[in-house]
Amino acid sequence: MSKDLSSYRKSYQKLELLEQNCPENPMELFQKWFLNANSSETVEEANAVSLSTIGIDGFPKSRMVLLKKYTWEGFIFYTNYNSEKGKAIEINNHVCLSFFWPVLEQQIIIKGTAEKISKNLSDGYFDSRPEGSKLGAWASNQSSVVSSREELDNSLKEYEYKFDGKEIPRPSHWGGFIVKPVSIEFWQGRPNRMHDRIRYTLLKDFSWKLERLAP
Repeated sequence: MSKDLSSYRKSYQKLELLEQNCPENPMELFQKWFLNANSSETVEEANAVSLSTIGIDGFPKSRMVLLKKYTWEGFIFYTNYNSEKGKAIEINNHVCLSFFWPVLEQQIIIKGTAEKISKNLSDGYFDSRPEGSKLGAWASNQSSVVSSREELDNSLKEYEYKFDGKEIPRPSHWGGFIVKPVSIEFWQGRPNRMHDRIRYTLLKDFSWKLERLAP
């Protein structure tokens, strides 16, 4: 099997990113870009973000998660703490988040450290989830090997029966992580592959250093 992709090309020319238009704090620019992506009729799930971790096998791994909240402090997503990514973060909490909105010709690459959020915050978000999602958090031993789809469906049925007519509590193994950024890079596609790349780096005094990177 072989397919030559060398002729695949696209010219990026929609927007520009200049230093004089960048705020001192990158979270302000993140919010501007995110709100623009979220309001776009052509961007689906603007909060879908690639999470990269270093696995317990020593290999990096990326997968899509959904950003559920961002604050001045960082970026929050939820998962099973016993999942492959949860175990990887427990061993090495250095992670990378990458947003890519092709229609806007924009990327945001965030390096940071991941920490569990407080139990009450995880409880609050879990309570807001649909009942089916709550049951799924109990029924799926995320990342473990299963014998068949039937095994998963039977597990879900068991928890449907167990919690029938009852409040569904948050499992202790399920909750949120916050990624506290140490660097945030904003990438804006430009013609002739001369893209705009602006990187913010967190300094010891908690201010941000702004630099332009060559494309």
